[in-house]
Amino acid sequence: MNDPRVTKLADVLVNYSTKVQPGEWVGILGDVAALPLIRAVYEQVVRAGGNPSLLFTDEAMTRQFYRHANDDQLSWLDPSLDLYYNQADVYIRLGALSNTRAMTSIDPTIVRKAQSARQPWLETRMRRASEGTMKWVGTLYPTEGLAQEAGMSLEEYEDFVFAACFADRDDPVAEWRKMGAMQQQKIDWLKGKKRVRCQGPNIDLELSIDGRVFINACGERNMPDGEIFTGPVEESVNGWVKFTYPSIVQGRAVEGIELKFEQGKVAQASAQKNESLLFAQLDADAGSRYLGEFAIGTNFGIDKFTGQILFDEKIGGTVHMAVGLGYPDTGSKNKSSVHWDMICDMRTDSTIHVDGDLFYENGQFVV
Repeated sequence: MNDPRVTKLADVLVNYSTKVQPGEWVGILGDVAALPLIRAVYEQVVRAGGNPSLLFTDEAMTRQFYRHANDDQLSWLDPSLDLYYNQADVYIRLGALSNTRAMTSIDPTIVRKAQSARQPWLETRMRRASEGTMKWVGTLYPTEGLAQEAGMSLEEYEDFVFAACFADRDDPVAEWRKMGAMQQQKIDWLKGKKRVRCQGPNIDLELSIDGRVFINACGERNMPDGEIFTGPVEESVNGWVKFTYPSIVQGRAVEGIELKFEQGKVAQASAQKNESLLFAQLDADAGSRYLGEFAIGTNFGIDKFTGQILFDEKIGGTVHMAVGLGYPDTGSKNKSSVHWDMICDMRTDSTIHVDGDLFYENGQFVV
């Protein structure tokens, strides 16, 4: 029997997050492990009058590709996907990991080559989203592997995921609109402000938001959601931050990351575990040592670290930053094949001042 929460989540993704309209070309990019949600989203797209394209991914085939592909294959761009990213109206990504460590033995430099080759697709999607010509949303479907990573049974993890998405509520859309209204108040207060200073046991960092736009993330691009974010002025970031939680990339956890910024650029970096992977990301290209995103997490329904950035970056009482690519609709000019989020806990002895005024203290907004 289908879980009714899956049906509710599909309804939110299609009719609230991306607002699929009759005649729109809708790509459903899903991992085979997310098949129940793929089917539910497909049905909602058809009911909404959209034209669905199914694009499947699979962990085993992905590993085969990275183990055996030569340089020409790593850099090849599928012409059908070129057409999709340039012309489709909607992008719905339904991720699912059966084994969160499936890529552990794969050489990270090989993965970086393929990611760098596919950067034009990411840039096209970001540009078209900022222009309003491509709507997109991404989510994760609960699996045994993800539940194990989070230290939960599958049933507990399903409850966690669907609660974080409000899919267990009578009216999930009303809940997302309520969060959006709260966040908009904070964004309105930030308009026209220039300097942000974060201070606490894990951070002493200053950056400029002069001329940049904060985005109200309330379930329209990420599901679950709950953050306000911007792209800081590229050369303005100065100071130090220690990221509280492991940051997982390519199925490997990089732990104890510390970064020191000078005039916007990561000048010093270290990690207690998988440091080589940290440097593989930071040294990917000219933009990968600059911040593309600064954000404040606002979803207090996500109260524990689970090892999945889609959830963890929204934890209420945290800030997160991404090195690499910035979102053009924030005003960010930073380009990179990397967009890697890292999370810092702000719930103890921590503050954010904006133009000298206290904005946030110990994980809570004060304005």
